[in-house]
Amino acid sequence: MSLRVRFAPSPTGHLHVGNARIALANYLFARRHGGRFLLRLDDTDRERSRPEFADAIGQDLRWLGLAWDETFRQSERLARYEAAADRLRASGRLYPCFESEAELRAKREARLKRGLAPVYDRAMLHLTQAQLDAAAAGGKRPYWRFLLSDRAVAWHDLVLGARQVKLPAVSDPVLIRADGTPLYTFTSVVDDLAEGITHIIRGEDHITNTGVQIDLLTALGGAPEAIGFAHLPLLTDSDGGKLSKRLQSLSLRSLRRDGIEPVAIAAYLARLGSSADPEPLPLADLAASFDLGAYSASAARFDLRQLLALNRRVLHGLSFAEVATRLPAGTTEAFWRAVRGNLDLLREAEDWWVVVNGDITAPAMPEEADFLSLAAELLPPEPWDEGVWRRWTEALKAASGRRGRALFHPLRLALTGEEEGPELAALLPLIGRTRALARLLAAARQAVP
Repeated sequence: MSLRVRFAPSPTGHLHVGNARIALANYLFARRHGGRFLLRLDDTDRERSRPEFADAIGQDLRWLGLAWDETFRQSERLARYEAAADRLRASGRLYPCFESEAELRAKREARLKRGLAPVYDRAMLHLTQAQLDAAAAGGKRPYWRFLLSDRAVAWHDLVLGARQVKLPAVSDPVLIRADGTPLYTFTSVVDDLAEGITHIIRGEDHITNTGVQIDLLTALGGAPEAIGFAHLPLLTDSDGGKLSKRLQSLSLRSLRRDGIEPVAIAAYLARLGSSADPEPLPLADLAASFDLGAYSASAARFDLRQLLALNRRVLHGLSFAEVATRLPAGTTEAFWRAVRGNLDLLREAEDWWVVVNGDITAPAMPEEADFLSLAAELLPPEPWDEGVWRRWTEALKAASGRRGRALFHPLRLALTGEEEGPELAALLPLIGRTRALARLLAAARQAVP
């Protein structure tokens, strides 16, 4: 059987960097080994799942460059889940429960007060048929729990090494709600079996789920040893704190809107937490070197500064043809070559387009009035090329006796309004003599003649 992996988001919100990292790991692993990458939408939560989020997930994955080989929605497979539930009922592994949430909370609190773990007590497992009939006659609809085995489930994790879950320390999970809705724990196993999934790659917050799902998979006739499990440590922020509070601001959609390039995100997330340094490589190259064994068992720090540094490298390597449609109307290749080396985000190009092609407010520099007036007088006539900056500043240096920062800094402030930026040798011909003269005189607080 060929290698098969799946990325299974719930369409209840936009993809964030944590989701994207898992999607990338599955995609790269599949491509590295010539396998299949499945997109499964876990949309059985009818209250929270939204079609617009399902569409957005597909858009975000395509933008990132992740093409899936097969896709389906769990909401299309409800009959399959009901058939699997019937098998579990017949084997005595799925049992009905009637406690309310308030009753369950009271039970948990009582166990905690006695110093016991808040594990479900399986009281409903011992209901007689008469009690079940009475509950049904009273209008109660049961929800259904899976009877876990009395054992420890162990596996060799492809990232974390030896792992085990002691099932007696875990509450029997609810697989089906009272309204008949099958839950994630259940539907995932049914689909993994049906689709012949060979490897499950997800976050380490699913460790306990894995133990439970291995037991469930066995109960449904599957062979857990035929599946490889890999759990990536969760992401933290740059200070080592939980990243979860910031995930909304770190959605792929918001990063895209801010101007982060998909190549930069993919390159950063693909190697974040591994022994390999992030490099702005195409997905095919990332896949060729992808290795789950290279990931550390420790949490990985997501640092926006590192992502921006990688994004800067990506932008610096892009040709004008690759970005022309995303630049302000009227921009030229000369403009792109001039500014790209100074961009962290592509949207910053808009600010530099205003500098060379629009109106800016030059800072008042009355203390530099004489120098700026002299600079205006010595401004060469057009036409200009990139050599005009050197000719002009050489003449100005000879006339003023200035050099270094004293020579260049006032000119940069007057011409661009910025403390730093692209090389003025490239910017000045784009700004043009008319704008340059007006800005020099405005900074000196003199009228344009």
